[in-house]
Amino acid sequence: MQKEWTGELQLELTEKKNKTVPADVYFRGAFKVMRPIYLDDSGQLTYYLLNPGGGYLSGDTYSMDIRVNENARAILTTQSATKVYKSPGEPAYQYGKFTLKSNSLLEYIPDPLIVYREGSYKQLNQFYVDNTSTLICSDIITPGWSPTGKQFSYDKVDLQNEVFIHKELGVFDRVVTEPAKNNPSVFGRMEGYSHLGSMMVISPYMTDEVIENIYDMMEQKDVNFGISRCPVPGFSLRILANQTQIIEEILQMCHGYLREVWFGMSPVFLRKY
Repeated sequence: MQKEWTGELQLELTEKKNKTVPADVYFRGAFKVMRPIYLDDSGQLTYYLLNPGGGYLSGDTYSMDIRVNENARAILTTQSATKVYKSPGEPAYQYGKFTLKSNSLLEYIPDPLIVYREGSYKQLNQFYVDNTSTLICSDIITPGWSPTGKQFSYDKVDLQNEVFIHKELGVFDRVVTEPAKNNPSVFGRMEGYSHLGSMMVISPYMTDEVIENIYDMMEQKDVNFGISRCPVPGFSLRILANQTQIIEEILQMCHGYLREVWFGMSPVFLRKY
């Protein structure tokens, strides 16, 4: 049985009169949310997640349960980067359950994950998505500063995403990097790069033209990247670079493009600094 979470968050969002509003908000421990805001006149709601503890430590456990009801539209992001510090025992762990009901939209765009020397972090996100809804989510892994100057001084990062369409597993996506045992910079892994970005998109609006346009935009950037179609309507994008800002700019470009072509909404600026 799961012990008491270090931080716990539950959100239920619903649509009323063409505007998304909170139906239920609960949080406790080292997890909080700011008051919801609206970044434009589309009626889409935005929440910023807060960690008043300042960072994740060994054995910390966090839980999110996010429910986006029929026709609701939401952006979920963080106030700042998630920092994982030295983890000599159990890794820090975060679990997220995201439920997207019919014709809903969730854009889950957290700030980078920064893992410091001897830090270890595990994350499991499970998305339960209706086949009429759209999910856009991203991750960035950044190595934290090390007093020795070593590029990869953290122990392990394990990020796992599972997408269920009508309760059937449609996408299983996992990224594991373990510098404590294997050199990530070698060929076939990070290939000399230090930062990794990912974006996963699931949507009934997915077309070959969308992927081709994103591919064309990516080719103009000085990064290593790859795009794969998912078994369900959607795609997975990977980016290798040496700076967080480069990956952020590319993900923001892709994110803004999808908002515009699918929903007629302008790009949003989520950075807080």
